[in-house]
Amino acid sequence: MLNNPPAAFLPKMTQAGLKPTYAVTAYDERGLAREVNIAGETPLTLFVDGRELVTLMTLGTFPEALAIGYLRNQRFIERIDELVEVCVDWTRERVDVKTARGIENWEARLQHRTVTTGCGQGTVFSCSINKTYEIHLPALTLTQSYLYHLLALLAEYNEVYRQAGAVHGCALCRAGEILAFVEDVGRHNAADAIAGLMWLHQWSGQDMVFYTTGRLTSEIVMKTAYMGIPVLLSRSGVTQMGLELATEIGVTMIARAKGQHFLIYNGVKNIIFDASPV
Repeated sequence: MLNNPPAAFLPKMTQAGLKPTYAVTAYDERGLAREVNIAGETPLTLFVDGRELVTLMTLGTFPEALAIGYLRNQRFIERIDELVEVCVDWTRERVDVKTARGIENWEARLQHRTVTTGCGQGTVFSCSINKTYEIHLPALTLTQSYLYHLLALLAEYNEVYRQAGAVHGCALCRAGEILAFVEDVGRHNAADAIAGLMWLHQWSGQDMVFYTTGRLTSEIVMKTAYMGIPVLLSRSGVTQMGLELATEIGVTMIARAKGQHFLIYNGVKNIIFDASPV
């Protein structure tokens, strides 16, 4: 699913992914002991050039990509070549990011934060909210049969969820294949890790579909827009602010998608109905 990214674009990085699930003993409704799997959850504090930015609760499977994607989606970093090193140290539960030239207007950027509805509480900085309205995404035409194809492929993923529950999954889809699938304890973490992988692999989002198992809030619409992806697909629902933002910037929003059912909340003109179910 994932090839190695081009070395010329890579910052120096650790490869410190954790295993996603852990076996524990639980007791069922009959009082019988059963071995079951639970999802991991570990705090990871992000430091940029030695300065603490945020603590993320994460599954920990893609910590380097998570850190890179978070900085990208919050608009602290605009280009991958601004990053020199990304080093994860789980013994101290921290990831240290070194940049080539530092972060401009650091104090001003940190003054205004919004706690979002993301699982585990996401955070959006005002600088990223303001820049969202400058984005206008190109339309991407999809067929109904293509959507059904993607949903069938995606049904084979969610490995951690099937084992342990308690996680969300996000996927990057293009040309009928799943380029990347990331699960984490919050959908915003999974989305940021996808953003990091896109940067590391130098993938453009203009012909892609972003899938999430979670609801489509304004935060997820923002992250998708920053990745340059014009289509959002979810098995869950949408929020009012998420829909308003998607309409404003041109994101095709498809939700409640499972099997052969889906609802198009924005961008119906971009969907060709070629496979209506019986």
